[in-house]
Amino acid sequence: MTIALLTAAGMGTRMGQDIPKQFIHVDNKPIIIYTLEAFQNHPSIDAIICVTLPNWIDVVRAYAMQFNITKLKWIVPGGATGQESIRNGLYTLRDDPDVPDDAVVMIHDGNRCLVSSEIISQNLAVYMKHGSAVTAIPCVEAVFFSEDGGASSTQSIPREQLYRTQTPHTYDLSKLLWAHEEAEKRGINNTAASCTLMQALGETVYFSKGSEENLKITTTDDLKLFQVLRKTKTDSWIK
Repeated sequence: MTIALLTAAGMGTRMGQDIPKQFIHVDNKPIIIYTLEAFQNHPSIDAIICVTLPNWIDVVRAYAMQFNITKLKWIVPGGATGQESIRNGLYTLRDDPDVPDDAVVMIHDGNRCLVSSEIISQNLAVYMKHGSAVTAIPCVEAVFFSEDGGASSTQSIPREQLYRTQTPHTYDLSKLLWAHEEAEKRGINNTAASCTLMQALGETVYFSKGSEENLKITTTDDLKLFQVLRKTKTDSWIK
């Protein structure tokens, strides 16, 4: 059983809009629905759980009915942090007798709505090989380390060794539950990304291929890029 766990519990303060970013409409469709559709349409995904703001649960349910998201089985309230929100979703799966302990859980940002079928498939392939998978892309910019808040620097970091993680992140349900239980024991309480939590617990991170188009909509600039990218087709001559 493969389950997509979508996190959509952020307030979106950096977007500066009147509603959370995941519910902003683009071409008469909320952002969260674009993300839900990506997993709804992927043949390897059996079910979806969405973790969202408590006051928006009924809205998500109504949108899912409107746009025929039939794989959405659970909608649960998020927590005060990203880590807590993911944990709420995992505990819901743990407590459901129809979900096996060895279920595959693919955690994905609800506002990363251009995730492609290829990214999902490759992430699952890496998971099948290594038991975990984190979507990532190589860093192509020159990167500097600064100790004064970005005013200056005397130290660069070789970009060939740097990778920027995206989502999805895929693990066994039992492994994720272990990680969150260990985090509670060790006082680790603010890791928004599952890969960061796993690394903090000494786990190796295995990468699958991401894409610059798999952007996370956080600011109005990201929203503009999303609007452009979803209407852009790749020229036939590009390999």
